[in-house]
Amino acid sequence: MDWLQRAVGKIRLWFDTAPGQEMASARDKRVDWMRVIPFVGMHLMCLGVIWVGWSWTAVGVAFGLYVTRMFAITAFYHRYFSHRAFRTSRPWQFVFAVLGASAVQRGPLWWAAHHRKHHRHSDTELDVHSPRQHGFWWSHMGWITHPSNFPTDLTQVRDLARYPELRFLDRFDIVVPVALALLLFMLGGSQLLIWGFFVSTVVLFHGACLINSLAHALGRRRYDTSDDSRNSLALALITMGEGWHNNHHHYPGAARQGFFWWEIDLTYYVLLVLERLGIIRDLRPVPTRVLSSA
Repeated sequence: MDWLQRAVGKIRLWFDTAPGQEMASARDKRVDWMRVIPFVGMHLMCLGVIWVGWSWTAVGVAFGLYVTRMFAITAFYHRYFSHRAFRTSRPWQFVFAVLGASAVQRGPLWWAAHHRKHHRHSDTELDVHSPRQHGFWWSHMGWITHPSNFPTDLTQVRDLARYPELRFLDRFDIVVPVALALLLFMLGGSQLLIWGFFVSTVVLFHGACLINSLAHALGRRRYDTSDDSRNSLALALITMGEGWHNNHHHYPGAARQGFFWWEIDLTYYVLLVLERLGIIRDLRPVPTRVLSSA
């Protein structure tokens, strides 16, 4: 019966990530298949387009949710929660954390903790998604299937862990995605559910993960950083500005990643609008010394 208890424990972690989780060596490439069943299922559900067909409305909703949630990941999960590149009020912090959680990339504390570790150990043996160390597929998506990467390391995000609402989102990270899926189903049936949630979410996931896998392998290097980070216009367009990765690793504290006017950074442009509206404030600029050193 031990196997049954272990299986029930794994299934419980689909809904509540707080219980004690197994830790393992980061060099071990073992996949916890029971834990990643929902992740695999999300990809398989995209095949539903064969039965539900398509419509301009469904494709439009999928695209709109891709852009909206990609912005939430790049602007708030990344630039705000991970790097504190600007400030906002506590209510708005929660609103954008909820929007980011709808992207099905775990909770804000988990995301920020892993990203802060990535910057501290970029492309070294301690970087769990370095293509230099682990190859393309593991850096792209394999690392999230490893037991050692499931827990949230709160020691990395003490500044964020003091907010109980963020801890709730992080612990029950399935709540917001399920609510979004149900809303789409109620509004447009199976077609809107398949396109607006599953297709949009899977494309969004892989678009964001290209920064882990390709932005350290393809592109140009303006700055001589200690890692393999590179700048890529193509990745910047897919991820609303994250493709200027070498810029970002050279100076991660800036609210913009396209350091120069010709480097398109859609996330930063939206942040400027939000600043004008008073929703956010104190966007951290790129220092003149950084620009001149280029």
